[in-house]
Amino acid sequence: MIHILLILCSLFTFFTHAAVQDFCVADLKGPESPAGYSCKPAAKVTVDDFVSTGLRAAGNTSNIIKAAVTPAFAAQFPGVNGLGISIARLDLAASGVVPMHTHPGGSELLLVTQGYIVAGFISSANAVYVKTLKKGDIMVFPQGLLHFQVNAGGVTAVAFASFSSATPGLQILDFALFANDLPSKLVEATTFLDDATVKKLKAVLGGTG
Repeated sequence: MIHILLILCSLFTFFTHAAVQDFCVADLKGPESPAGYSCKPAAKVTVDDFVSTGLRAAGNTSNIIKAAVTPAFAAQFPGVNGLGISIARLDLAASGVVPMHTHPGGSELLLVTQGYIVAGFISSANAVYVKTLKKGDIMVFPQGLLHFQVNAGGVTAVAFASFSSATPGLQILDFALFANDLPSKLVEATTFLDDATVKKLKAVLGGTG
């Protein structure tokens, strides 16, 4: 019996002293790497690192897309760093839209809490999956696939999007094409759009070239 107790005690000592880390609260003063932020010293971690109140208020939808996304990613919510999860609030004013975009770093799960939203994504085989969502409905968007959300009612719609990454990333297709200095001739060649249309969209989104 004593021998068994000694073995159990040694195992307990081994596992309690093994390199187990409960969390890695983001040290926002340091650089961000593909693996996330480095960890804040445990002695400096407080409960506020694990709580966010930033999604209480609606975002400002007074913009060209009449939409606002309020993120609670590692940069805004240090406690999710390294946990493979995050969340954001989506506010869509009447006729608002989140244009075609991707999250290269994670999949998305959208929960509608107010109004109606037409949401969809396109697979790598160019299959289209579109659905009108109402309060309580959820839809998943696989990692890296182009997807969108459009207000389908006459009032503001609200949704919350959770992600399988603390830093899911974002690339909006329209901005990638028309909001930078990619030469218009290259945009025309790769999209089959005419020169006038490309230049008009660049003017709207602030692009040059």
